[in-house]
Amino acid sequence: MGQVLHGSARTTEAVRRAIQHGEESLRVLAKRHGINQKTVAKWKKRTAVKDLPTGPKDPHSTVLTIEEEAVIVAFRRHTLLPLDDCLYALQATIPHLTRSSLHRCLQRHGISRLPEVTGDKTPKRKFKTYPIGYFHIDIAGFRQQRASYACSSRSTGPASSPSSSCTSRPAR
Repeated sequence: MGQVLHGSARTTEAVRRAIQHGEESLRVLAKRHGINQKTVAKWKKRTAVKDLPTGPKDPHSTVLTIEEEAVIVAFRRHTLLPLDDCLYALQATIPHLTRSSLHRCLQRHGISRLPEVTGDKTPKRKFKTYPIGYFHIDIAGFRQQRASYACSSRSTGPASSPSSSCTSRPAR
């Protein structure tokens, strides 16, 4: 599989490596690879051949102050309430807080998802083991006109038969 470039990329990693190791002038390298001299200068200056990530280096909110974000993060860590409950509790303190700005703030700080609660769930149990050849059959009747039969073997998996017409109620 080839290298995936973003829409405005003009060079591949091989070209960037050739630019970095090339001894010629910027003008000669630019003409050889068919790119701008500024692009050659940029790749000569860098030590790696990978693209730098786009976006801000330290993402911050344009709506919330640093103090308000600290209050939100401390509240969420202390109470472990869901998003909507945090919103209703914090709107008295931060009136311009919206659900989306609260969610973005919690995502930025890595606490947007609540931890799983382990004590409330019952552990999953395994099926009782049966010898090969044992089948479990379920019968479902539809308005006493049709019946559907489903059988499953605990050792090999589900199997079923098509529904059939019947004049009387299916036997159980």
